[in-house]
Amino acid sequence: MLTLLQTAPYEGADSVSGAAAAGLGIGTMFIGLVFYLFYGYCMYKIFQKAGRQDAWAAFIPIYNTIVLLEIVKKPIWWFILFLIPLVNIFACWVVYDRLAKGFDKETPLYTILIFFLGFIFIPVLGLGSDTYDSKRIPND
Repeated sequence: MLTLLQTAPYEGADSVSGAAAAGLGIGTMFIGLVFYLFYGYCMYKIFQKAGRQDAWAAFIPIYNTIVLLEIVKKPIWWFILFLIPLVNIFACWVVYDRLAKGFDKETPLYTILIFFLGFIFIPVLGLGSDTYDSKRIPND
């Protein structure tokens, strides 16, 4: 006969595995926050090198993309391109290429490195001794 309430505990779960899962989730969130703050700081330094007074915008998720578009001399409506699958790859490529040119990195290799290894080369631009000059970026 079936009963409505089962009193026997599930054999595979215990409180230790639940605590471990919670700890893993909290640890992962903490590591993600550290990476976000580091990347934001690197973008903050890039925005400062570009002469932006609102360099704090590097820490605001959507606004930082708008400021980056202004730095590389692309219209703000390009933000919409970042929301379209596959088109966003092209938009990102153009933005990174123009950002590299602003830092006097004319070779396509540097654009490739930023595109695929941005977690290394964005900090190199932001924390390195390279200077930004908006005259190096062509006007469209």
